[in-house]
Amino acid sequence: MKALDELTFDNRFARLGDAFSTHVLPEPLDAPRLVVASEAAMVLLDLDPAVAETPVFAELFGGHKLWAEAEPRAMVYSGHQFGGYTPQLGDGRGLLLGEVYNEAGEHWDLHLKGAGMTPYSRMGDGRAVLRSSIREFLASEALHALGIPSSRALCVIGSDTPVWREKQERGAMVLRIAPSHIRFGHFEYFYYTKKPEQQAELAEHVLNLHYPECREQPEPYLAMFREIVERNAELIAKWQAYGFCHGVMNTDNMSILGITFDFGPFAFLDDFDAHFICNHSDHEGRYSFSNQVPIGQWNLSALAQALTPFISVDALKEALGLYLPLYQANYLDLMRRRLGLTTAEDDDQALVERLLKLMQNSGVDYTLFFRRLGDEPAALAVTRLRDDFVDLAGFDAWAEQYKARVARDGDYSEEQRRARMHAVNPLYVLRNYLAQNAIAAAESGDYSEVRQLHEVLSKPFEEQAGMERYAQRPPDWGKHLEISCSS
Repeated sequence: MKALDELTFDNRFARLGDAFSTHVLPEPLDAPRLVVASEAAMVLLDLDPAVAETPVFAELFGGHKLWAEAEPRAMVYSGHQFGGYTPQLGDGRGLLLGEVYNEAGEHWDLHLKGAGMTPYSRMGDGRAVLRSSIREFLASEALHALGIPSSRALCVIGSDTPVWREKQERGAMVLRIAPSHIRFGHFEYFYYTKKPEQQAELAEHVLNLHYPECREQPEPYLAMFREIVERNAELIAKWQAYGFCHGVMNTDNMSILGITFDFGPFAFLDDFDAHFICNHSDHEGRYSFSNQVPIGQWNLSALAQALTPFISVDALKEALGLYLPLYQANYLDLMRRRLGLTTAEDDDQALVERLLKLMQNSGVDYTLFFRRLGDEPAALAVTRLRDDFVDLAGFDAWAEQYKARVARDGDYSEEQRRARMHAVNPLYVLRNYLAQNAIAAAESGDYSEVRQLHEVLSKPFEEQAGMERYAQRPPDWGKHLEISCSS
């Protein structure tokens, strides 16, 4: 394990030059202090977790100190926001401090969010507040623990710096890490500004560093795009299977690596609602839960347009055609596993759809239903879950189909079925009300609830003694929290 001053930097993106990013120093926070740190994320950098409690840790990630080898850069990009193209966006409050590589040879971006104004702040103050920083930290690490590809979060640093949103709040910084922070919007920026040399340089950078295996294909750029399509199909299948709503699927929030990226007004479903909108600024419901699937395809089409200088339109269309079949295959595989099924039958999709319709009409808790379905033998489980449904006749009909399907699935013990289902059906997810409780405590100076919630969510499939309160249905007030982009 390394100390903080032993990190090895290799700032590959910074070497692309000023056409791609601008050198900016972080603006220090007043009285920086550690709110929470992820030991698992620190291990990715070979850091000794004990260094999180040292004063220099808060000073480094609160903007007061900087490694000599770091090259903080604000990245420029553009993107389609709620369907409309914005010509220039960029890191308005974030800085790519640099890239480090660990002893395994993995490269990780260190990206500091809330670091102050940049040339791309667009009239903003460049700050992040404590509540949004905590939410991003918790979501990043919780999604990873669920097996959903995501950027990671190393820490949140709180402060006494006042920040004005709807009211005065305290500024904070979150340090997130990922193999790359390049977005769909990077390619769009150079395409629409008609800078083919820089666009080609960016494409070569992504291809060489993140998709080197595509070099072996006859058309490397096309192979790379196909891989991006496949990764996004799998990612969004996992979002849908686990009831995660991103909330702001603008193309500038879509990672070129197919990972969950740029957390704003996200949410996990409580009661199942296919039409759920987690972003209270999304008045048209563009980014509702059910719309995430077609929006994923829309965003990939926007990226495809930006790649037309390198790939033929026909080839791009053919690659885009892979998205929905791949999504459907990944999603159905996940839902089969969530139902405890190990084999495939033609009617499985209809079985899933009938269940979700019943859940929708009865307001059934999405996470707890699947967990409880695996607690006991199928016949006993559906009997116990029956009272959660309004349409009893409809549920009874589904239950009979499900029991028959389980009976046909294979010869295994109930203990094996339970273990298999509990391995894919979490007991704990980041519900909005749990995050809000942790934020309220943190805003009053008590960070213990944030740390406890992070610890629980790091093992979402394991029942943890004394943590029953994190596995309850939310109170009525907790189901209707409005989350905005203001952070």
